[in-house]
Amino acid sequence: MRPALAGILVLLLFAAGASARSSALHLVRIAHFNAPVYATTAPGEPGSLYVVEQAGVIRVLSGGTIRSTPFLDIRSQVLSGGEQGLLSVAFDPAYQKSHRFFIDYTDRSGDTHVVEYRSNGTRAIPSSAKQRLFVKDFAPNHNGGQLQFGPDGRLYWGNGDGGGAGDPGGNGQSLARPFAKIMRLNINATSPRWTLVAYGLRNPWRFSFDKKTGDLYIGDVGQDNWEEVDYLKRGTETVANFGWNRYEGKHGYDGITKLLARGVYHPPVAEYPHADGCSVTGGYVYRGTKIPSAVGRYFYGDYCSGLVWSLKMVGGKATNVRREPFTVGGLSSFAQGSDGELYLMSVNSGNLFRLTA
Repeated sequence: MRPALAGILVLLLFAAGASARSSALHLVRIAHFNAPVYATTAPGEPGSLYVVEQAGVIRVLSGGTIRSTPFLDIRSQVLSGGEQGLLSVAFDPAYQKSHRFFIDYTDRSGDTHVVEYRSNGTRAIPSSAKQRLFVKDFAPNHNGGQLQFGPDGRLYWGNGDGGGAGDPGGNGQSLARPFAKIMRLNINATSPRWTLVAYGLRNPWRFSFDKKTGDLYIGDVGQDNWEEVDYLKRGTETVANFGWNRYEGKHGYDGITKLLARGVYHPPVAEYPHADGCSVTGGYVYRGTKIPSAVGRYFYGDYCSGLVWSLKMVGGKATNVRREPFTVGGLSSFAQGSDGELYLMSVNSGNLFRLTA
């Protein structure tokens, strides 16, 4: 190769590399909270995030400023610490008219509540509290706690296997109690009743629906060796069995436990070993407009290592799984703005970040 051409090639490669580096995903810190564990939006309020603080407070970030008055404060009712606390909030899709929202928390005895509230449009009305679910718990961990409205307009709730190592209560492959499950509720029914969506989950720490397709993604925390991401395509009407405690990830865990016959077994679409972390935090499919290269990719990470990955589902399989070039220690949750942009938060540092390029 002639020296002049070689020089041109080097310059082109350098420019391409610089462009790739400049467009690499990174995080921008936008706010600080007290042990944030979740955030979401309310219909009709673009530009606002409702941030859940583990101790029992929901604060509103609007226009880059945290409102001085909390939206909700139930610290007197909440047992907070470890895997307990106020764990999530979900707003009725018709919130602009109904002003209804729902929370999940562990009470002073460590038991789980799902409670419906109404707001005056600015703050929760304490007297409007109406209990929608109560679960007597037997351990302080594996409380799940995610609430999300699905594309069918129903309220989805996730709960872990009840706690302890190895599923001592045998709840993973049992339908007898509301542990190790995702269930849903038609909040508009005359007599709302929780119905089963999936079971065989050790601790579904954050699940979400793709804003475009309606597909369900679940981060399920592993036991000794493997963390997993589960997936359920929209329109799957048969109850899903995600395998715990017969399986941990795609690997056998308890050879004595047999898979229940009800429903269909769905192995995880992605997993990672404990060499890369110890507790998966499920995220969201990016549906924003500011990062075209990220559109359609599902982002998830690990609470312990702070590593973050993304993948793209094609034909029911995870493809192009990649590790992202940033970490968030104590990664407690992802969040999705009304515009589809993604946020990440740390329960340890209290920082809330926005994903950018």
